[in-house]
Amino acid sequence: MVALLLFAATGCAAPAPAPRYVVGPPYPLGGEWHYPREDFALVETGLAVVAPDARPGRVTANGERHDPGRPSAAHRTLQLPAALRVTNLENGRALLLRVNDRGPAHIGRVVELSRRAAELLGIPPGGTARVRIAVAPEESRALAASLRASGGADPADPAASPAPILVAAAPRAAVAAEALPPPPGARAAATDAARPAAMPAQAAAPSRSAPPPPAFPERVEQEAPAPGHLLVETGTFSRRDSAAQQALRLAALGARLEPVGGGRQRQFRVRIGPLATVAEADRVLERVRASGVSGARILVDDAVR
Repeated sequence: MVALLLFAATGCAAPAPAPRYVVGPPYPLGGEWHYPREDFALVETGLAVVAPDARPGRVTANGERHDPGRPSAAHRTLQLPAALRVTNLENGRALLLRVNDRGPAHIGRVVELSRRAAELLGIPPGGTARVRIAVAPEESRALAASLRASGGADPADPAASPAPILVAAAPRAAVAAEALPPPPGARAAATDAARPAAMPAQAAAPSRSAPPPPAFPERVEQEAPAPGHLLVETGTFSRRDSAAQQALRLAALGARLEPVGGGRQRQFRVRIGPLATVAEADRVLERVRASGVSGARILVDDAVR
């Protein structure tokens, strides 16, 4: 308290901690517990929300300064920082950006976007959009290696050390994409000296004094729109009887059991929908949570690739 009074009296602010690579312990947010972990293969669908921050300056979960004028994102469980490709399924716009914070607090949203990221993806302030998010593994590993090499690993986090074992990613289907001209107000990556060059897929180990780049270039790609339908997934089970029990418990909401996979990988998920609007999806999610089921989420069907 004395230190705070001294800072207030002198007009100074406490310095922000240095940016670091963080996974972190479990924590509560939005009425549920979340369990961060390293994940270089995550693919999810759901609803994106725009961060309400009006001014830059607050410190993010990994010690960076949030700037709403730069493309960035918050995720509840990914390692920080991570490189994330976000695709607005409603208009097909896709953008690679940096995840450096925890959120969103709204349990029915899968990712929180900075104001600039939302602008580039065509999402209005205060709005939502159906999105697919996918970790870019090579870029994410390069971000982690850069912070570790510059002494930015969190010593309290066992997952931040030692360096991860590099594993070749499974081949992915090709996606037709083309570069779009920058939206109004965008600064072209090739002429913006303040922004770093695009990170190569095979990044060389940086020197210990080199900090990680603050953002990726503002390069929007165009894919075919695929808005799909909104669903609420209440759980995924390895046993049919467990899934059937939950589906029966939520029968009044229209829950159904769906087998997925085959052989030893066979699982059983419980879903509700399709749902016509975001408001309806939110209402169903709240009713599911009120019934005592945790871990339910809003997703977009047939969009995970």
